Amino acid sequence: MVLIKEYRVCMPLTVEEYKIGQLYMIARHSLEQFDEGEGVEVMDNKPCEDPVHGKGQYTEKRIHLSSRLPYWIQAICPRVFYVTEKSWNYYPYTLTEYTCSFIPKLNVLIKTKYENNNGSTENCLDLSEEELKARSVDHVDIAFDEFSGKHYKREEDPKFFKSEKTNRGPLIEGWRETDTPIMCSYKVVLASFEVWGLQTKVEDFIQRGIRDILLLGHRQAFAWVDEWHGMTLEDVRAYERQKQAETNEKVQYNANPQVAKDNDAAANGSTTPTDGGDS
Repeated sequence: MVLIKEYRVCMPLTVEEYKIGQLYMIARHSLEQFDEGEGVEVMDNKPCEDPVHGKGQYTEKRIHLSSRLPYWIQAICPRVFYVTEKSWNYYPYTLTEYTCSFIPKLNVLIKTKYENNNGSTENCLDLSEEELKARSVDHVDIAFDEFSGKHYKREEDPKFFKSEKTNRGPLIEGWRETDTPIMCSYKVVLASFEVWGLQTKVEDFIQRGIRDILLLGHRQAFAWVDEWHGMTLEDVRAYERQKQAETNEKVQYNANPQVAKDNDAAANGSTTPTDGGDS
């Protein structure tokens, strides 16, 4: 049976507010996490439609991350390594799939639904009886769960942050039971890696990585609330396009710096050869 984890991440926001905050956070986070050519490269971003969920937004991204993998995965991966993310956003429901052409037996499917409550819905994503038996639930606390030191910033710590625009925060122990407004992101993650001898290790690694990203991203979405609160959907889509262009440019520059330099030189009207020319 595929490993099924359900993460419930509460936020001191409404579902409508989070629609903007999530888009802002993903766009900014992708650029900030860029490191030496590794980051998120957006390949496609366009409207889509589903007979059940209605109109939405489809995105396809390449996530470059080879040096961030544990050594036992790096040993079998090529240096130029990326995971493909395909996402169908029919807010407040989203479906996201991760695959890798180099590792065809790797598949991660994430179903998400957002509700205005504190994580109290027992079967928000309508899992089958068999899936419910295999599911484990993990309540993620953005303020008090253990957090990676390398990403820690006091100004992004919900225990200390106070929003000037909304007057929300700092979050205190038990905030999920007392604070309003409150919403919950319900995420069911199905991770599958059907390779004998590595299946359990890889699936556990994937789930830990997803939990870490969820914790960081949701902390940042709240800590950045004064930057995105009040934005319209059109505003945040324009911001998203800007950040995607910046990130794509950095990824492409680091993947092929000589070509990028030649293009820059051509754009600036320079005819000086960059490879030394004939001597």
